[in-house]
Amino acid sequence: MAEQKHTKVIMAVFLVGAFFMILNETLLNIALKELMEQFNISRATVQWMASGFMMVIAIVSPLSALIIQWFTTRRLFLFIIVIFTIGTFIAGMAVNFPMLLTGRMIQAIGTGLIMPLIMNTMLMMFDASVRGRVMGLFGLIIMFAPAIGPTLSGVIVDYLGWRWLFFIVIPFMIFAFIFGWRYLENVGEVTRPKIDVLSVILSTIGITGVIYSISMASDMDILSAQILVPFVIGLIAVVIFIRRQLKLEIPILDFRVLQVRNYRRGMLIFVIVVMSLFASEIVMPMYLQGPMGFSAKLAGLILLPGALLNGLLSPVMGRIFDSIGPRKMILPGLVTLLAVMIFYTTIHPGVPVWQFIVAYMLLMVAVAAIMMPSSTNGLNALPMDKYPHGTAIFNVLQPLAGSAGISVFVGILTAVQNNEMSKHAQVTQSVQNHAMTAGLHAAYLFAIALIVIGIVIAVTLTNSAKESKQQVTE
Repeated sequence: MAEQKHTKVIMAVFLVGAFFMILNETLLNIALKELMEQFNISRATVQWMASGFMMVIAIVSPLSALIIQWFTTRRLFLFIIVIFTIGTFIAGMAVNFPMLLTGRMIQAIGTGLIMPLIMNTMLMMFDASVRGRVMGLFGLIIMFAPAIGPTLSGVIVDYLGWRWLFFIVIPFMIFAFIFGWRYLENVGEVTRPKIDVLSVILSTIGITGVIYSISMASDMDILSAQILVPFVIGLIAVVIFIRRQLKLEIPILDFRVLQVRNYRRGMLIFVIVVMSLFASEIVMPMYLQGPMGFSAKLAGLILLPGALLNGLLSPVMGRIFDSIGPRKMILPGLVTLLAVMIFYTTIHPGVPVWQFIVAYMLLMVAVAAIMMPSSTNGLNALPMDKYPHGTAIFNVLQPLAGSAGISVFVGILTAVQNNEMSKHAQVTQSVQNHAMTAGLHAAYLFAIALIVIGIVIAVTLTNSAKESKQQVTE
């Protein structure tokens, strides 16, 4: 009985820490317009609040499996809380944009480590017979945080100011630290496997170079040296990193899992949806607060029903997936997502608010029907000893795809908007609204092309759970 109570306390500490870290990840989306005005920066620059955050997560994610085996659960959790709190304080006290971005990227170190740590701890603590329920609770928590993020952010920004998006999190981090210090014990064994330092350096250089170039491409000429040089260096580093992993006895990431057909296809669908979703969550609040003229609070409220619906449906989608398999979920989800993107290419400042709300609800239902089934079906296709590598690659690809999606969307929107405004001698508010609307339409045309590719891939999916495991060739 005492052990069961202790287990619940450990999970409560983990979930409080994770909830507020994930919540903080989405709080800033509504505040981007205010940050642009506060620091006098462009839309392409402010997107680094998202792109930079995801870049650090992408750098940390490949290392998480090894880091977890190097430190006790308690020590690593306390480090994560401390590093996240330091980043939060720096961001809240920022006097300029570089200081704000630095704090944000320090936060990302903690966020990039907390998810793998919690998942690993749950697998170790709970028997397989109850693990599904525990994972379902965890899934509900991590989906609820981003669901309330935009609305909570809007209220905080309107009444307290953007700095409180950071300050409000600090007391909960202190609570998590105190309880973690008091109750948390080590779960699993500290084995300290050998870490290939060259692989760490290569992955860091590669991910940094690629994400930096993609993110800056929306604000510069893509053929300029500032874009091409880091991109080429990053790409070369990634290629060398992958080749090295294929030769190492204990690789950081085993890319041979990409030989497995359903894993590869599920991964591609996952990337397409992440690109579209992350970009929408940055671009749409900007449009609602720009041409539509809504306050941050109202923009958050408009997005709330869809986000809540996504959080509530995620556990349900898992049970449906077990019953009917991936294709019957993913295909209708992609078709629904396509319909929403087509609608977004027709919106204008006069569109009724209820249409935005319904469209975003449909978008989030579609995402719930696609993301979990595509990733789960892909992982189901792997041999058991390759699960950690398959999961790690998904964790790396999510921020990479999100950053790429944001950069491409913002780049298309900005380019078309600037082109439209250049046609007018006098740029009035009406001209700006028309130009941004045209840019938004063009950005969602790109999303439509992506989703059509996803539909073609989804048609070829099979149910991995009903097939024999495809072996990975060493």
